Amino acid sequence: MTRAQAVEAALARGARAALGRADTALATGALGTARAFPNPLLSATYTKDVPHYHYVADLALDLPWLRSARVGAAASARDAARYGFAFERAAIRFDADTTYTRALAALAHARLSRRTARDADSLLTMARLRREVGDVSELDVRLAEVNAGQLENIAVDDSLAALDALLAVQFVMGLPADAPAITLSDSLVPADAMPDDTAGAGEPLPVVAAAATLRSAERTLTFAHRSVFAAPSIQVGLERGDPTAPAGTVLPTFGVSLPFPLFNWNGGEIGQARAARDRAQAQLDLTRRQSAADLSRARRLLAAALERVTRGRRLLASADRVAAMSLRAYAEGAIPLANVLEAQRNAREALGRYIDDVGLLNDAVGAVHLLTASRDQL
Repeated sequence: MTRAQAVEAALARGARAALGRADTALATGALGTARAFPNPLLSATYTKDVPHYHYVADLALDLPWLRSARVGAAASARDAARYGFAFERAAIRFDADTTYTRALAALAHARLSRRTARDADSLLTMARLRREVGDVSELDVRLAEVNAGQLENIAVDDSLAALDALLAVQFVMGLPADAPAITLSDSLVPADAMPDDTAGAGEPLPVVAAAATLRSAERTLTFAHRSVFAAPSIQVGLERGDPTAPAGTVLPTFGVSLPFPLFNWNGGEIGQARAARDRAQAQLDLTRRQSAADLSRARRLLAAALERVTRGRRLLASADRVAAMSLRAYAEGAIPLANVLEAQRNAREALGRYIDDVGLLNDAVGAVHLLTASRDQL
């Protein structure tokens, strides 16, 4: 399973993506409802007074100033849901990508632990052979046994951690996470990106979504103010059944219904809409500050990760050379076993830190891409 396949599976089968699609469909349906024209109302009555039969069609007028505010609020809410879903998809990509990276790092640690455990067994065998010929004491053998046992325990722990990381990838992909069902085919390599190369154009998606929510709240408040005087309706109908009139006589009727706000001036809805507008404004300000702070922190982490990876390459090469030279010197009887174990420990820790630094670099690159995703990239 490649990284790209894992990301696509998370987008296709993940629960978060399904929830985002449902929210977008809900907002689109609300916009369709807001754009719909009111249906006419047809009534038929009978009276003992003449004419006996009355047929009236009542059509509410969708006034332009009411319709524009209502549709504008729904359209902005739909835009907010669409931008929010776009950011959610970017967040799903980021989560799947970082989970895949952590799994690769855990597998690399497991392979490192298994290799160092095998090296420790080889060193133990060498110490026993030298003890038999009288080159080393029993202390060196016991020290090598302790070292081999500890490294074997570390190898077991790292193997379990690698299995958990692999199952986490399956969980993100929407697959059962009770048993391993995939293998990771990509390699853990440093990402090729600089802080300035990952900057997106335009405002980040969370800010754009918050701004659309504010526009929706403003249009909702406008609609609440304009709805104090509800829309009038036109009544058109006919009457028949007057026995004094000639047979088949039909009398047309026409009327206008004007609602008058005598008891209800829409104060409750206006207050709710104003509070929602104020909250949306505060949320937009908070989102802008939070996005700027998160992006600044992500860029700092990315710059630091780049430096650590570059420095880690040099340290790793030096530590490997020292470990190889110390092992050769011990085989020749030039240095004690403790020096070999120290050199191997330094090499093992240098490689482990390099693996972690590469994973942190890739995560930092993904975080900057996530925080700079804008609607221009949709």
